[in-house]
Amino acid sequence: MIPIKIAIGALLLVVLCCGVLLWSRYRQRRLLLRLQQMLDEAIAGTFTEHSFDETMLSALESRMADYLSASATTAMQLQKEKDTIKELISDISHQTKTPIANILLYGQLLQEQPLPAESRQCVAALQGQADKLNFLIASLVKLSRLETGILTVQPSLQSLQPLLQEITQQYAAKAEAKGICLTVPDTDEQAVFDLKWTTEALGNVVDNAIKYTQPGGTVRITVTMYELFCRIDVADTGIGIAEEEQACIFSRFYRSPQVAQQDGVGIGLHLARQILSEQGGYIKVSSVLGKGSVFSLFLQRVSAA
Repeated sequence: MIPIKIAIGALLLVVLCCGVLLWSRYRQRRLLLRLQQMLDEAIAGTFTEHSFDETMLSALESRMADYLSASATTAMQLQKEKDTIKELISDISHQTKTPIANILLYGQLLQEQPLPAESRQCVAALQGQADKLNFLIASLVKLSRLETGILTVQPSLQSLQPLLQEITQQYAAKAEAKGICLTVPDTDEQAVFDLKWTTEALGNVVDNAIKYTQPGGTVRITVTMYELFCRIDVADTGIGIAEEEQACIFSRFYRSPQVAQQDGVGIGLHLARQILSEQGGYIKVSSVLGKGSVFSLFLQRVSAA
């Protein structure tokens, strides 16, 4: 009789344990489903609190509601600041365009006048500073629009040849005038890039190469294809960059002491890096002081999308 009672008790205990386990799993599954629902609602922007008691779930819902409310407020503030910056950049671009254009125009008119030698030097200096100011403001506006997301690059798979042709058209005459041999290849290769902005990036690098290469030197562009990236090298026989400075040259407004006497504002390479980064690419430099530099621009071959 006793063994039967023990067996019944053991059976009841097993049933009870199974019931507790099933109930625990049911509650766990219900909690997970509610958490999943909460996340789905948060993603969709429709999250609301459902529990108003002292349970942990209610506390979690309350904290998530507070977090989402704070996030929404922050997003609104960021958008407001972005709109303010957009208006400011637009105002700067608009308000400075006409005065600078007038300064450049009057400078050109003065250069055509029969002026004394000293006056002509002053006019030439004025013209040079106006050109520098015009370039600086244009570059800052471009950079600010990229960094704030007002303008975005739109990379797509396309041929590299139009990019290289545009560089030839923009810089061949400048290189020839300085007595520098500019070599740009023809290619059938393709990469993923935004033509307008990548022309800006590559052009800044080529412009620097020509600027810091002595007459009689060379600037050579080459294209190398890899499995994931396309590399465009701009190699020059210019003054080179000291090893300790190579990590600094892509910083905004950085200018090497050895080129302090030459025209420049130190923003071209920074803008180039920003443009390439926006496209999933990057830029690096290899240089020996006094022997030239090689700037390598890397573009993706397959779109990340």
